[in-house]
Amino acid sequence: MALSYKARRRLALLVLVLGLPLYIVMAVTLMNWIDRPGLWVELAVYVGLGVLWAFPLKAVFKGVGQPDPDASDDRNA
Repeated sequence: MALSYKARRRLALLVLVLGLPLYIVMAVTLMNWIDRPGLWVELAVYVGLGVLWAFPLKAVFKGVGQPDPDASDDRNA
């Protein structure tokens, strides 16, 4: 089932305001839990986790910055 434009915008906002900070806290907690490895390993893990969160949510963020395709275009009337 495809989400409407308005639902995708709301879900994207929810993910960015609540989900992403929680994901960051989880990533930092994970790194502290494994006793902070070397600098390059830590950097690689942070970069990997920083990119990894976006792949499952790509469909939610796709086209959110564009005008609503379902809105009536009053400029042509």
